[in-house]
Amino acid sequence: MASWGSAQLVPEGQNELPAAQWRDASLRQVVRVSLGGSRLRVRLSNVFGTAPLVIDGGSVALATTPGKADVDAASVRPLRFGGAAAVTIPAGAEYVSDPVELVHAAGADLAISLHFTEAPARQTGHPGARATSFRVAGNQVRAASWPGADTFTRWYQIAGVDVLAGSGTHTVVAIGDSITDGYGVQPDTYARWTDGLAVRLRAAGVSEVGVVNAGIGGGRMLRDGLGPNLVSRFDRDVLARPGVSHAIVMIGVNDFGVQHRSKEDSPAERGRLVHDLEEAYRQIVAHAHARGVCVLGATITPYGGSGYYAPGPDNEADRLAYNAWIRGAGVVDGVVDFDAALRDSARPDHLRQALDNDGLHPSPAGYRAMADAVPLDLLKTCHPRPGNP
Repeated sequence: MASWGSAQLVPEGQNELPAAQWRDASLRQVVRVSLGGSRLRVRLSNVFGTAPLVIDGGSVALATTPGKADVDAASVRPLRFGGAAAVTIPAGAEYVSDPVELVHAAGADLAISLHFTEAPARQTGHPGARATSFRVAGNQVRAASWPGADTFTRWYQIAGVDVLAGSGTHTVVAIGDSITDGYGVQPDTYARWTDGLAVRLRAAGVSEVGVVNAGIGGGRMLRDGLGPNLVSRFDRDVLARPGVSHAIVMIGVNDFGVQHRSKEDSPAERGRLVHDLEEAYRQIVAHAHARGVCVLGATITPYGGSGYYAPGPDNEADRLAYNAWIRGAGVVDGVVDFDAALRDSARPDHLRQALDNDGLHPSPAGYRAMADAVPLDLLKTCHPRPGNP
C-alpha cells in the first residue's frame, strides 16, 4: 500500500541541484510515512529523465530528529534491486526496490539515502518537500551520522514508499496545487492539511487508511505550469499508487487566476474555462471509476484577498459556479467543502482572517481547519456514485 509519495516534475532554476553536487555524492531525504508496518519498498523515479539514471547504492533507515541528518544506526537497511546494490532506471521509468524488512510506526520519519556517480541527464523531483534533505561527498548511504552535510528543502528522484499491509488497508491520494502542496508550511513541521488528516485518522483509530500528498505548487487542471497539468498526471500520481481507494481533488484556483492575470478572461473565454474544467473532472472520474477508485471533489477556497491574482467579481462568480457544480452536479462520489470551512462569513470571497496567510493560501490554522473538514466516513469505504462510469 502507498504510505508516502510525492508528485514529480522537472526542477528548474533554483530548484535544480547543480551538476557538481551530484558527482560521487550521497543524498539523504526524509519522508514521513502514513502507514506502519514491517516490510516496505522504496519507489525511485526517472520519469522526466532524458537518459538512463544510475543509482550506485542506497539505504533506508529511521530518522532520529526532524531537520537532522542522523539516523538510527541499528535501523539502516540496504536497498537492493534484484539483489544488486546498484540500479539503472530507464528514461521515463520508475523502479521499486526489493522488499526491505524494517519495523516502523505510522507517522515515522524514514531517511532514504542514495549515492550517485553523476548528475541525471535531466532531474526528476519535487521542490515543495517542506522537509530538510542532506548531501555529503562520497558513498555514505550506510553511515548513521553525516556531520557537516549540505542541506536543502527539495526531494530528488524519489516518488514513493509502499508498505506491506493487510487486505483492509487502503490509501487516499490528495491531488491539487500549492494549497495541497502546503505553501507557507515551514520545513520539518508537517503542517500541511494532508499531514493533519493523517494525524486525525490515527487519533480516530482509523489505522488502515494511508494518506499521500500529490500536490504541485502552481498546478492547474488544464495547462502545464511549474509541473504537468493535473489531467495528464492523474493516472501516474493517483491511480498507479498501490492500494489507492480514494482521490481528493482540489484544483482550479490557478486556472481561474492565471486566466485573469493574463487578461484572457473575456466572457467567452471565462465560459469556455468553466466548461473545460467540468469536462476534465468528468474524465478523471471516469478513469478513477474504471480502476475502482472514488473521487471526492474539494471546493475551491476564496482568494479575493490575493494580491497576486487580484480577482474581480467575474472571477468570484466563476469560482462560485464551479463550486456549485462540484457540490451538486452528481459527478464526484463525495464532497469536501473546503470553501465552507475557510471562508469569511462577512466577506465570503475572502479567507477568514484567522485562517489566512496571504489572501490565497491558508495559514497553519487554515490547514488544520482543512484537515478537520474532510469527512472521515467518506474515506473508510469507496462506493462510486451510481450511474457514473
